Amino acid sequence: MASPKYASLDGEIVAWDDARVHIASAGFKFGTAVFEGLRGYWNSSEEEMYLFRMAEHMDRLTFSQRFMRFDEILTPETVTEKTVELIQANGFKGENLHIMTTAYVSGQGGPGVCGPIGLAITAQERPRSERVTGGVTAQVSSWMRVPDQAMPMRVKCNANYNNGRLATVQAVADGYDTAIFLNSRGKVSEGPGMCFFMIRDGVPITPSVTNDILESITRETVLELIEEIFGVTPVERDIDRSELMAADEAFFCGTAWEVTPILGIDRVEIGGGTIGPMTKRLQEAFFAVSDGTSGTHHEWRLPVYGSAAAKAAE
Repeated sequence: MASPKYASLDGEIVAWDDARVHIASAGFKFGTAVFEGLRGYWNSSEEEMYLFRMAEHMDRLTFSQRFMRFDEILTPETVTEKTVELIQANGFKGENLHIMTTAYVSGQGGPGVCGPIGLAITAQERPRSERVTGGVTAQVSSWMRVPDQAMPMRVKCNANYNNGRLATVQAVADGYDTAIFLNSRGKVSEGPGMCFFMIRDGVPITPSVTNDILESITRETVLELIEEIFGVTPVERDIDRSELMAADEAFFCGTAWEVTPILGIDRVEIGGGTIGPMTKRLQEAFFAVSDGTSGTHHEWRLPVYGSAAAKAAE
């Protein structure tokens, strides 16, 4: 797809090609930046673009900045305002979006520099991928998920994601779509940029937040939807590598991955290599709540254009 017209840099709408950061900045040299990936979902009947769980994403961005000891903390209100402004400036309508909000150290110096802080926001059209709808294969990676005492994964720091990159490129080189990490204790952690769920005997199971995973907003959404849809309490606990082969169904979830079925792990089919019924139903529910067609969980959606609010007022 073609690049958007505009990006947002340090509070200003700029031409896409002019959104640049100096090569001497700590953000570029050391990955001294934190980010949030979030989604904009287009609702055609309401002619509205909804930002999904914006408030929760902004709270986590605040936590990440504090954890990284940034000299300045960009407020949720500021980042939300600039994100909406960018989408409106580009006039995005008719397609879902993927949005990146990045707070980065623009100052120069060594890895300990903590300011000044810049803000970069990009929004690009991203239709739902065939992998999300059709499922993926996964490899249990030989790369270990970085433990919390080394580089905590609950902080969305840019530098952390090189761990996931290594696992991804290895999995692709070995003929898989993506990877599953084990942590330092040999327990299942998550994928490179998404959380993991398996379903065994009708019970959804996912690694607990103490397994070096991101405290994922999509994961929290899925946990809540599981109880609403199936009336089943999901289990958060350790998962051994060998238990993966006992899964009746499995899926990844995350902002970019939404709810993506896993068809096989280490070349062993999961559920006969097809999308399981619980995963399919959960996926459909997630799509409907995120774009507003379900009519539920209004608190999770922030309208960009105000079309939905105007129609409701009428």
